[in-house]
Amino acid sequence: MDIVTTFFNIDVLRNAFSLLLEGFGFTILLGAACLFFSVFGGLLLALSRMYGAQPLRMLAMAYIDVFRAIPLLVLLVLVYYALPFVGIRLSPFWAATTALSGVAAAYMAETFRAGIEAVPWGQFEAAQALGFSWSRLMVDITLPQAMRLVIPPATGVGVGLIKDTALASVVAMPDLLKQATQAQAFYANPSPLIGAAILYLALLLPLVRLVGALEKRRKRRR
Repeated sequence: MDIVTTFFNIDVLRNAFSLLLEGFGFTILLGAACLFFSVFGGLLLALSRMYGAQPLRMLAMAYIDVFRAIPLLVLLVLVYYALPFVGIRLSPFWAATTALSGVAAAYMAETFRAGIEAVPWGQFEAAQALGFSWSRLMVDITLPQAMRLVIPPATGVGVGLIKDTALASVVAMPDLLKQATQAQAFYANPSPLIGAAILYLALLLPLVRLVGALEKRRKRRR
């Protein structure tokens, strides 16, 4: 068998396409859910670390340090296989969402913290002098400026998060990689894996180009 028949078998790809497309939909759904929870959780962690009471600040710092250090694959296995022993049983989708969002939120928190700290301190002082409350200071002044600064690095974290959804296959999540490996075993041909790689490229390549465009725009504005 030649390389085309082995890795680019059109008949196998055609037969496995519906299975790959189903997994592709699960990957998009999982990625969107993880992005939502990681952005929301990362912002809460950043604000807790910077402005919370001392116990809350220490707890946020511990969370960020631990979840940035723990391997994602280990966390996935613990969430899906270990939590049932303490009475917490999650479906593959929610186990993957919990683990992926938990790790990504730690990275998002550091990204948000860097963006907030980049806002000039004089604006904080001016807002306090004008009688702004802390909530109005955050919503009206600090966060709008910080968000413009963190969009490029946060988008990069998001791209890495979507790539990491491939690890969800270890908890029986029927994502794109899981479906591709099942099709590979069924047809005894690795062509479905090539099809999965093409679909990952179709999803992630525009996001990678978006990160590059945002970085160039940020440099021009500087």
